[in-house]
Amino acid sequence: MFSKIGVSHLPATMFSACRFVLAGTGLTLLARLWRRNAWPSHARDWRDILITGFFMVVLSNGLSIWSLQFISSGESALLASTIALWIALFGSFGRRGHPLNLMAWCGLSLGVIGTALTLSPRLGLGPGIAVPYMVTLASCLAWSIATLYYRHADTQLGPLMFIGLQMFTGGLMQLAIAGLLGEWPQWHPNVPGLLALAYLAVFSSGLAYTSYGWLTRNTTPAILGTFSYVNPAIATLVGGVFLHEKLLPIQFAGMLVVLTGVALVNTSGTTPRHDKGLEEPASP
Repeated sequence: MFSKIGVSHLPATMFSACRFVLAGTGLTLLARLWRRNAWPSHARDWRDILITGFFMVVLSNGLSIWSLQFISSGESALLASTIALWIALFGSFGRRGHPLNLMAWCGLSLGVIGTALTLSPRLGLGPGIAVPYMVTLASCLAWSIATLYYRHADTQLGPLMFIGLQMFTGGLMQLAIAGLLGEWPQWHPNVPGLLALAYLAVFSSGLAYTSYGWLTRNTTPAILGTFSYVNPAIATLVGGVFLHEKLLPIQFAGMLVVLTGVALVNTSGTTPRHDKGLEEPASP
């Protein structure tokens, strides 16, 4: 909901960039001054920071923020529930991957069906209407790729330092993009936009995003994907109460089908288990 408020009052890319630059600066300083985390000293650490920052901040959050200018926060959250399905699918590849069994494939299939139901009221309105929904799905794909990349990254950086620099560098990339899009002159601060920015920088990025980053390295993909169970219901409820957003019955049905698919995938027993070799030497 706060992202929707923000993009309704401030340029979208600039809004997202400022959020992550502020949050990244705060977390990096906290990691250095409080946790005494070392600065990155290897090229591979900067490579991993820049790659995950690009995928999570620039692509995932940037695309999601852009699409929120055209769709409701509830619809965006419904589509975001597919992240757990992407994580399970990509988690089946690689040397630590586990092949998907029949139950998992059934769950993935239900996820596709549920997503189609969620999008169905809009697809008949023309290709231009469907674009924001496709962009939101692309943002979910980018988030999932970044999640699994960070999970397997060979880094000795403390998680707070890594995540702080990831946000900061991703935010700087978005600032550059905002300049290319001509958004800098359009930045006119206002109370609703700044309040949404402050909330997201502190609570969504500073707390929730950091917790997710730590869990990425220290828990199973099954547990990691459970955050997408709760978001759709909360976003739909809050968006309906405060933003007067409406969802059609078929979209609610789509949400239930997607969540059923996610539940099947995450109870199928095929997702990789926690690998002790991925643990960090310190935690936030």
